[in-house]
Amino acid sequence: MADTGRAASAGQAAADTAGSVLETWRRLNFEQRVATVAALLLIVSTFGRFSFVEAAIVLTAVGVLALVKQRGDRKRFHLPFGDGTVIFAAGLWSGLLIVVRLFDRPLGQSVLALACAAILAGAGARERAKRPADDLPPLPEADPTEPLAPEDAPTERRPVRRPPDRDRGDAPPRPEERL
Repeated sequence: MADTGRAASAGQAAADTAGSVLETWRRLNFEQRVATVAALLLIVSTFGRFSFVEAAIVLTAVGVLALVKQRGDRKRFHLPFGDGTVIFAAGLWSGLLIVVRLFDRPLGQSVLALACAAILAGAGARERAKRPADDLPPLPEADPTEPLAPEDAPTERRPVRRPPDRDRGDAPPRPEERL
């Protein structure tokens, strides 16, 4: 009987995960979806003789998948040059690694891998053109009927006084104006 309960909970967990992945997929824009498919195909293209070069390609593709997954889950974090630039660089890096191993692998597999790297770089370039660095996707609007959390509540602000500029002839503040 305990085994039946475990099997049911494992089945429910798998259904929840599948639902989560589908929800995440729906939230992605076109370029992010293309980058996801290209990264998955890059991983598939590494099957066969495996070396450190293929491991680096897989690691790069997994990094792109993790980035896209976090953006699909609406996680906010800062990347120095933006998502598009990182995805573009991952495509170029993968392409360079594939060229290094071009003659050690079957030609068809190398051409497929190069095409996937080019698609990944293209998706990154389009994402970069569409959304420049530091232009994160907006978070969903908050419900105006919900009360604000303490950290979201507006705080009282005091006016900021700047020091006098001697070059402009500003007089120093009087003692009663100092904070």
